[in-house]
Amino acid sequence: MSIPDMLGERYGKRHLSYSSLKVALSDMAKFDQYMRGELKFESPALEFGTLYDMLLFERDKAMETYTVISHDNVMSRLSDKAKASKRPSLTFEYKAVVSDMQKKADEEGRAICSSDDWKMANQMIDRLNACGLVPSLLSSGKYQVEFNEVLHGVEVKGFLDCLGDGFIVDSKSTKAVDKFRYSVRDFSYDIQAYIYTKVFGLDKFYWLVQEKTYPYLPAVVECSEETLFTGGMKMQEAISRIKRFLSEDMEPMTDYLEFKV
Repeated sequence: MSIPDMLGERYGKRHLSYSSLKVALSDMAKFDQYMRGELKFESPALEFGTLYDMLLFERDKAMETYTVISHDNVMSRLSDKAKASKRPSLTFEYKAVVSDMQKKADEEGRAICSSDDWKMANQMIDRLNACGLVPSLLSSGKYQVEFNEVLHGVEVKGFLDCLGDGFIVDSKSTKAVDKFRYSVRDFSYDIQAYIYTKVFGLDKFYWLVQEKTYPYLPAVVECSEETLFTGGMKMQEAISRIKRFLSEDMEPMTDYLEFKV
């Protein structure tokens, strides 16, 4: 039985993603949780990354998706008595206004965003424009391109940020651009680069990396052939682990790693 067939039989879906392959390299128990929808990747950093990418690539959609809650906006809805208090944000009325705004956003299917995050994401994009990186790398591309293809005997599915003319650009925000090489290794971004280039038949892949602290230094990081090779090897290793896990019908908690240091 093929891996897509085994995945379909066990999880009701035949495809893998960059995230599922990355998890399979570490722990098949986590892989099993992920495929069952029980393992969620949620953090303030990921939430900000989603906001930043949407403002960068799909600004109109961001305007429709987010409700920005700012202190000034809340203050404008308070009574004079609440405004005059020593700490208005601690008053019952202030919290009630925030709760009401959140409830309205939920009813409209909109996500909540702080004014600080909204402002920072826009300032970061302004820096990209000032450096000429938006027109040079992103202006003529296709954004949030979906794919579902067969690669090395497995179905891989996902979205890439920007498909340019002969190259791919993936946006990443980071604490320090000079440390990004370690993020490529630690978060297996090399697998992501390998999948994207193979699916679209391209050999040029760039990360558009930007620091999240002022003045928001950006960097264009080209993915080397060596990094693409490493990504391919890691993908093959993940596929091998998944195939063994599924074909032997392993119990997830019995998985363990062996390595030398």
